[in-house]
Amino acid sequence: MVVTDPVADLLTRIRNANQAGHAEVKVPANKLNMEIVKILVAEGFIKGYTMDEKAKFPTAIIAMKYGEKNQKIITGLKRISKPGLRIYAKKDKVPRVLRGLGIAIISTSHGVIVDREARKLGIGGEVLCYVW
Repeated sequence: MVVTDPVADLLTRIRNANQAGHAEVKVPANKLNMEIVKILVAEGFIKGYTMDEKAKFPTAIIAMKYGEKNQKIITGLKRISKPGLRIYAKKDKVPRVLRGLGIAIISTSHGVIVDREARKLGIGGEVLCYVW
């Protein structure tokens, strides 16, 4: 199956696994997806990931994270910049998600980073998604 928007596919797989209460989910392991997954691990939205060596194509297995009594850690994921309409933010217009409770993942010249880091470095870029 050919996917025209791999980031939207990644976010949809994570959102569906989260809603269904699955312990893990398999996602394609391309470079951009793995950078987003690393950010989600660092920010505490997911437990971690491992690479599936037996898969035909590079695949990552993401361990979902839930709170006590199976409360969802991820309450929302939203794709912002799409292949048909790219959304960019200048250094002084980097968005805040829920007044700092969520994160915006931004693709910059310094790599894929979160909104706090972009503000600290004074750079803008393509706003990939919001996670809260």
